[in-house]
Amino acid sequence: MKLVQRLMAFTVVLAGACWLASAQAADAPAQPKQEQAKSGIAKNALMQDALCTRCHDESEQTPILSIYQTKHGVKGDPRTPTCQSCHGESEKHLKGDPSVKGRAAPDVVFKKGVYGVSDDKLRSSQCLTCHKGTERTNWDGGLHQRNQLACNDCHKTHQPADPVQQKKTQTAVCFTCHKDQRADSHKISSHPIDIGKVVCSDCHNPHGSAGPRMLRKNTVTETCYTCHAEKRGPFLWEHQPATEDCTNCHTPHGSNISPLLKSRAPFLCDECHDGPHNSQAPYGVNAAGIQAGAGFVANATNPKAPNSNAVGRACMNCHVMIHGSNSPAGAFLHR
Repeated sequence: MKLVQRLMAFTVVLAGACWLASAQAADAPAQPKQEQAKSGIAKNALMQDALCTRCHDESEQTPILSIYQTKHGVKGDPRTPTCQSCHGESEKHLKGDPSVKGRAAPDVVFKKGVYGVSDDKLRSSQCLTCHKGTERTNWDGGLHQRNQLACNDCHKTHQPADPVQQKKTQTAVCFTCHKDQRADSHKISSHPIDIGKVVCSDCHNPHGSAGPRMLRKNTVTETCYTCHAEKRGPFLWEHQPATEDCTNCHTPHGSNISPLLKSRAPFLCDECHDGPHNSQAPYGVNAAGIQAGAGFVANATNPKAPNSNAVGRACMNCHVMIHGSNSPAGAFLHR
């Protein structure tokens, strides 16, 4: 009985080994065929490109051949586009058009030069044939699209390093249009934009957004909380303006009042809080730090000491937990 069991086990093992060998043998020719197919696609792509690169070579004022140093030029990948994928077949440009003086323009022209630039929607559609979804979901109807910007107005496809995708150079691309934000970024208090720690795309999605101001999140506060998590809460006692919208008090691109405040306290606080804490004396003389014995006579309009609401940290001398408090005794944000 044991001999029979051993023979049966050996037969099963032998059958499994034969099946594995036959499977490997069947797969062996398939791999070279796949490689041959990829090689054929790459050669075909280069042949298509050669129709363009025989004229558009290294002598161009704008670098053309450097596209082969980018992802768009990796011919080993069958998804890689050719010149015609973006610029169109351009038959009239290649073979001539008797109705046009000189050489006809390509089907799609991305940059102004000898030929006029194609419509922004046509240029963007060439890119969106491949670059679909994800961050580009809200491109149609977005602020940049409505202002007739196309992808190549910001992106440089032929350059090995696209400036708008590099932290050190991205803001310079955005600031070519957004000049007010450039000025704000050089003020005394600002995010670390100049040193490349924070860039525009950390907060904004240039391809469009479901939130306001093309923000990556649905609200201003959600966007700010991605970095300033300690301000998120939840708090036992909340400060409504801080919970509602950070820009009620702060200006995100830069300010001459630290930390990125729109106005100095107490004047910033007084925009909402016009109750009993308002000083009855003029702020001008008090804020200057006029003290008794400095040659000034104390009277109703010139007290011996400046009003506590107008000096130091103003309202925040007492109300220190300005973003919210978790103290049982923090109803007035004192602690």
